[in-house]
Amino acid sequence: MNKVTKAVFPVAGLGTRFLPATKASPKEMLPIVDKPLIQYAVEEAVDAGITDMIFITGRGKRAIEDHFDKAYELEAELQAHGKNKLLKEVRGLLPDGVTCAYVRQAEALGLGHAVLCARHLVGDQPFAVILADDLIDAPTPVMKQMAQVHGKHGGSVIAVQNVARADTASYGIVSADKVSTGLSKITGIVEKPKPEEAPTTLGVVGRYILSPRIFHFLANLRPGAGREIQLTDAIGRLLREESVFAYEFQGRRYDCGSKLGYLQATVNFALRHPELSHDFRAFLAHIGATGGKHS
Repeated sequence: MNKVTKAVFPVAGLGTRFLPATKASPKEMLPIVDKPLIQYAVEEAVDAGITDMIFITGRGKRAIEDHFDKAYELEAELQAHGKNKLLKEVRGLLPDGVTCAYVRQAEALGLGHAVLCARHLVGDQPFAVILADDLIDAPTPVMKQMAQVHGKHGGSVIAVQNVARADTASYGIVSADKVSTGLSKITGIVEKPKPEEAPTTLGVVGRYILSPRIFHFLANLRPGAGREIQLTDAIGRLLREESVFAYEFQGRRYDCGSKLGYLQATVNFALRHPELSHDFRAFLAHIGATGGKHS
């Protein structure tokens, strides 16, 4: 069984829910305290043993490429002023042996199309897909959890969580037969069903380990919901031929594609930040005591 060494990051979306902040800057570069969302996603991939990072970009996404590139002038400035801790952080964004590749998605044709854009770089190996705006806080990074499941069971592995029935229209929803605690074999998947039509409340979250066979189905799909190439539709065809597992991961997910989820993540990560936690906690206590009024 091939080890998962490649990860695809679909980052071509427009981030309209965060306008005007995302008018000229990618939503994936929005910071959670002092690191952008895309860096958290890449670190999760690295922790899972992944070495090849493939970014599916679009117009206005150059900042992502610049973030992971070497910044000679910045490094020289930090070194000249003796800011060695910051210099180490800037130089250490990517460990040795990790590479980045960038592919332009010329048209916004959906998540499935974005994944298909990576076909020539992925080849015939299983690969990961990570959506950066699904930030998941977990003691063991979720992609590492999923790689362990894949190593044991093979097939494709999709991260899921129970969602409120009222919210099923915002998710791909799976039906599945239980294999073991937290792991099921998917028997069906539907994109964004109405609450009264959803087969279960197991919603797909932005983490996947996919068989390369998925590319065949993506390439032959007709546009689905929203006139886009839906990854969900391709998975629905894949599971007729191969095992596809739903994995209920250990960790807390923040939907950082929404303003509320983004703020929740920022607050909770700040409360654990080694330099900020004490003062920030005191600030929140003060706000709670004064009802948010200026003192």
